[in-house]
Amino acid sequence: MIDTSAFQGKKAAYFTLGCKLNFSETSTFGKMLQDLGVSTAQKGEQADICLINTCSVTEVADKKCRQAIHRLVRENPGAFVVVTGCYAQLEADEVAKIEGVSLVLGSNEKANLVQFLSDAWTGAPTAKYYREKTKDIKSFAPSCSKGNRTRYFLKVQDGCDYFCTYCTIPYARGFSRNPTIASLVAQAQEAAAEGGKEIVLTGVNIGDFGKTTGEKFIDLVKALDGVEGIQRYRISSLEPDLISDELIEYCAKSRAFMPHFHIPLQSGSNTVLKLMHRHYDRELFAEKIHRIKELMPDAFIGVDVMVGCRGETPECFEETYTFLDSLDVTQLHVFPYSERPGTSALSIPYVVPEKEKKQRVKRLLELSDQKTHAFYECYIGQQAEVLFEKATRGRAMHGFTKNYIRVELPAKDANPDFDNQLISVKLGEMTRDKESLMCII
Repeated sequence: MIDTSAFQGKKAAYFTLGCKLNFSETSTFGKMLQDLGVSTAQKGEQADICLINTCSVTEVADKKCRQAIHRLVRENPGAFVVVTGCYAQLEADEVAKIEGVSLVLGSNEKANLVQFLSDAWTGAPTAKYYREKTKDIKSFAPSCSKGNRTRYFLKVQDGCDYFCTYCTIPYARGFSRNPTIASLVAQAQEAAAEGGKEIVLTGVNIGDFGKTTGEKFIDLVKALDGVEGIQRYRISSLEPDLISDELIEYCAKSRAFMPHFHIPLQSGSNTVLKLMHRHYDRELFAEKIHRIKELMPDAFIGVDVMVGCRGETPECFEETYTFLDSLDVTQLHVFPYSERPGTSALSIPYVVPEKEKKQRVKRLLELSDQKTHAFYECYIGQQAEVLFEKATRGRAMHGFTKNYIRVELPAKDANPDFDNQLISVKLGEMTRDKESLMCII
């Protein structure tokens, strides 16, 4: 039983680290608390509740989580501090020992955040932390919200069954699971009723959708495409071995699914891919890229690349660089390998020195810039439809084209009424920071 009176008049501060899925979940937590009478603490205000949704994909992420917890505890003395997310699941004992932390919720428990808060405030007996073992993580916390953003983020799947040798995510989020297509369509319809025009599908391994319900990801895509009012969908990430030709062909002719893909490669060396226990080789990856560009020449394709993992010899890295250079992709999301306790990658010989990792990251980021700038330059002078996002008064507005080109509208031309509106613009030259194309309305 939830005592709603305990929430009235309270203020909450939120901090999220990590992926789009985490941001989506935090936004949903915020909406749940808001419905109970909790407002969001503004800048300079002290919060009664602090919620930190953590990430643990790298050692750096763990460090940032600890720093965020310490900062929020320091800035909000006396607040009830709740820590959840991947770091909370993997290192619950460690997090619970941090001074000022009131409650730690693992991946199975965060769906019942409000109940845990209510119990704590009404004097019910509570422990410092709650965390199920990986095999017992079975709950699915629905999430479709935008927070202070323009786009909605719809959680369609959680967990992962792949167990790549470098990764802790299956241990942090549990096995692959999903809700029904009908429930997701209902959430998309609700977003449309609220005025939403674009939805990003989020999850841990989205293409694995259907493990729980026996449905298929392509059927989810087709069902969502029929939701009136939603004019754009983007798929946050798809494993290459789960991108079917049927999906590519459907997206190419879809009403609302945009020509925009994000596909993790991790390595362009088959030797390294085998060491990682990835489910594909570079030949399959290249085949998927070729098929997408064949049917959608304008498609923006982002690629995840991990640099410096165990076993990545200089020869293996050069294979990756050459392979990526040959691909018709738009942007590389490059990150250095971080050793995670408990992963089988630690048994792989050949450790890449940190200095060498940094040099490899630098080379790939430079290659990424070349590819992105070349892609943007192809569209200078063309007309495009842009979904604009809210901006601070007096500042430039930004938005994205169908194929995910970031566009900037100068402050002098910006209009608050443009927020969440699809507007036809003419694309101009690259901005000074080379992050966007200027536009003229």
